[in-house]
Order: sequence, then C-alpha cells, then structure tokens
Amino acid sequence: MNNNYPEQPALDWVDQPEKKSKWRSFFFEIFQTLILALIFYFIIDSFFPRVRVENISMKPTLEPGELLLVNKLAYKIGNPQHGDVIIFHYPANPSEDYIKRLIGLPGDIVRIEDGQVFINGQSMDEPYISSPPSYRGTWDVPLDSFFVLGDNRNQSSDSHSWGFVPIENVVGKALIVYWPIDQIKTLTHPLIVNAAR
Repeated sequence: MNNNYPEQPALDWVDQPEKKSKWRSFFFEIFQTLILALIFYFIIDSFFPRVRVENISMKPTLEPGELLLVNKLAYKIGNPQHGDVIIFHYPANPSEDYIKRLIGLPGDIVRIEDGQVFINGQSMDEPYISSPPSYRGTWDVPLDSFFVLGDNRNQSSDSHSWGFVPIENVVGKALIVYWPIDQIKTLTHPLIVNAAR
C-alpha cells in the first residue's frame, strides 16, 4: 500500500475565500469610514460654514484673505450681543454677504458724534477700530433689525450709509479666524459688550 500520495491543494482552495473575505471586509470598512466622514463634514458645514474675508471694511480686526468659522445656530439658541461680528445678506442685494460688527440691537438708539459711538446714551469702549468715525448721526433701530458698522469705520459701507439689517438676513455669528495659522484668534469682546449695557 502506497502512502505517498501527493499533497492535496484543498487547504489553499479553502484559504482563498477567506483572503477575499478579509480584503472585502477591509475595503467595506474604508468605504463606511469615508461615507461617515462625508456625512459629518456636510452636517458640520451646514451649521458651521467657512467664509473668506474679501475687503478692508473690518480692518484691523479682519484682514482680506482670512478664513472664518461661522456659527449659524448662534441666534437660534442664544441672543445677539453688542460687539458680535456677524455675517448677513446685504439688504440691497441679498446675493452678497457682508461681515460687520453688531452695534445696535432692536430698540436701541445709536448715536455717533465726536468720533464716539453711544448706545442708549452710553459710550462704547471700542479698542478694535482702525480710527474714530468722522461722521455723525442718530439712528433708532427698528424692532426687526440690527445696526452694524465696520471696524474700519471710515472705509466701510454699513448701516450709517445704507440703513439697517433685517434680522432674517443674518446668516450667523463669526467665531474664530482659523487661517492663516499665525492669525488664529477668537472674535469675542466681552468688555465691549459690558460697556454697552
């Protein structure tokens, strides 16, 4: 009796589906990860979009080319504050988005004279502006609107020249500058907010 049978390739044949199954599982996991990453990206982008600063109206706080993260939920779950930096659809052309500083809330009286901004008779502490405003005037902010100014007061197209921003035009509140990396900063000014209360 000859016990020297050649080895059968059965084990190789059995291993092949397992190898294919491992590769299939590996690629399926990568696919799932990519799909989840895309879903999270679009969800985050829906509520926290990014915008690029295009002009000089907010200098020195914001420079052209800087990228900002915007919170679209800010005023759905919280209240606007004096000094917030907001993005909104320009009332005269809603296809254009502007970025300015929120100065007057609904019902406020904004007065500008002698280079100083007053909210309801109280002067604002504004260390962020490029220079004091050279214009003057008084504005009663309607109950459905905001009064906004650029930090580059004398080089900004804003509420002092074209009027109020309807609340429904507001896109959200600017949170941080995240690009370029050496300019990363948050856009909050608690002392300014307190000064206007």
